Amino acid sequence: MAIVFIETGLLFPFLPGDTLVFTAALLATPLGLPLPLLVVAVAAAAILGDQTGYHIGRRFGPRLFRPDARIFKTKHLEQADGFFTRYGGRALVLARFVPLVRTFVPPIVGMSQMPFRSFLLWNAAGGILWALLLTLAGYFLGGIPFVANNIEVIAVLIVIVSVLPIAIDILRRRKKA
Repeated sequence: MAIVFIETGLLFPFLPGDTLVFTAALLATPLGLPLPLLVVAVAAAAILGDQTGYHIGRRFGPRLFRPDARIFKTKHLEQADGFFTRYGGRALVLARFVPLVRTFVPPIVGMSQMPFRSFLLWNAAGGILWALLLTLAGYFLGGIPFVANNIEVIAVLIVIVSVLPIAIDILRRRKKA
């Protein structure tokens, strides 16, 4: 669950948080992992990660983002800011389900005037909902006989699909250089 925390708390947008959670839930039944424990661990990591991102935004603000930065591009800041402006506090809940956006919304909210208590409420709602939906989806799919009988292949495919965009991006950057 450290990856879930690092993705939003330490602002590493290319970590496969969704994939990790879904795969962990998929494997929960065969590994004997209690589902409630998994949900609580995922929700806690998500909420604490976003809390950290909020405080980073509050403390360091726009100094993190530059147009020429590799990860903290001004473009990403503007995209997340537009998402937040459009949806308000609900953006925290919605952003949890959008890779890349979910990484940048907490620091942007930290830079905004949203009071910490409001952020905490919306953040907790989003983290809990995200944890519940992803773990339940993975858990119940893991109970389907076809999935259960091919769990290793499915887990490898999930990892490949989640790493593929990163690999493509790296190859594109090398090709441009």
